[in-house]
Amino acid sequence: MTAPTGPLTRPRRLFPGARVAVVAPSGPVPEDRLQAGLDLLRGWDLDPVAAPHVLDRHPRLGHLAGTDADRARDLERAWCDPAVSAVFCARGGYGAARMAELVDWKALRAAGPKVFLGFSDITTLHEAFALRLGLVTLHGPMVADDGFLKNAAAQDHLRRTLFAPEAVRVVASPGRALVGGAARGTTLGGCLSLLAADLGVPATRRSARGGLLFLEDTGEEPYRIDRCVTQLLRSGWLDGVAGIALGSWERCGPRDAVRAVLLDRLGGLGVPLVEDFGIGHCDGALTVPFGVPGELDADTGMLRLDVPALTA
Repeated sequence: MTAPTGPLTRPRRLFPGARVAVVAPSGPVPEDRLQAGLDLLRGWDLDPVAAPHVLDRHPRLGHLAGTDADRARDLERAWCDPAVSAVFCARGGYGAARMAELVDWKALRAAGPKVFLGFSDITTLHEAFALRLGLVTLHGPMVADDGFLKNAAAQDHLRRTLFAPEAVRVVASPGRALVGGAARGTTLGGCLSLLAADLGVPATRRSARGGLLFLEDTGEEPYRIDRCVTQLLRSGWLDGVAGIALGSWERCGPRDAVRAVLLDRLGGLGVPLVEDFGIGHCDGALTVPFGVPGELDADTGMLRLDVPALTA
C-alpha cells in the first residue's frame, strides 16, 4: 500500500466532559498505574473509561495484555461507540502487530474520525490508522506510563494538544542539527524497530517519500539500530524522505555510539537531520501529530505545523 495521497482527516479536539476509552493493544498494564492515569484524566474534566480487557493477562504468554482477539475487540468497540470521543492506549510493550489484522477496519472507518493516542509498540497502529483510515493520530504519552504520570511537562503538552491544538502548532525541542537545513513534508514515524518490522506486510506503507520522519526506540543496542535503519535503506523505504527528527534512545547503549550509527546511516541521505527532538521514551516527551503537513527546521529543533493537530 502506498502512502495516503492528499491530506489526512484531522479528528475534533476534546472538550470538557468528553468520554475517553483506554485500551491495551500490547503489553500487560499495571492496575495501580492505570488508576493513576484515569484519575489524572478526570482532573482534566474528561470522562475516562477502561476497556473490558485492559487489565487482562494472556493465559500463556505473559508479555501480552490478554488474547489477541480480546485486544482487537476492545479497540473496535471503543472506536465504534458513538459516546467515545477519543481512544488512548494504556501502554506499549509488544503485541499490537499480533492483533492489527484482527481489527475490523471497515467498521472503524464507518464510525468516523476520533482522537487516537499512543507511542512505542503503538507505532504499528499509527501506521494502520494512517493507511487504512486516512486519519491523523497523536504520537504521545500513554495513560499508564510512568513518563506521563510523573512528568508535568509531558502532561501539559499533551493536554494543550488535546484541548487547544492551535496553541501548539510550533513544537519546540531541545534538539540539535546533525545535518542542517529545513524541509517540508507530512509527519510520520514512531518506533524504529516497529517500522522495520512492517516492511513487506500487506496494507502497510511502502515508502516515507515526502515525509518528515520521526524515529525513536528503546532497548535496542547500536548494532540492532544499525540493522533496522539499514533494512529501511535497502528496501527503499527511506527514498525521498524530506527530513528526519531523532527522538530518545533509552537503554540503547552509549549515546555517542548510537549517534555514530544514526549519523553514518542517515547523514548520507542529504536531508535535514535533528537529534534529541524529545519524543518517545524520555522525560517530558512531546506530543507530535502524525499525518499533518509542516516544516522541520533542524537548525532550531522546531516543527512548525501548517494546521493544528485537531480541528475545532
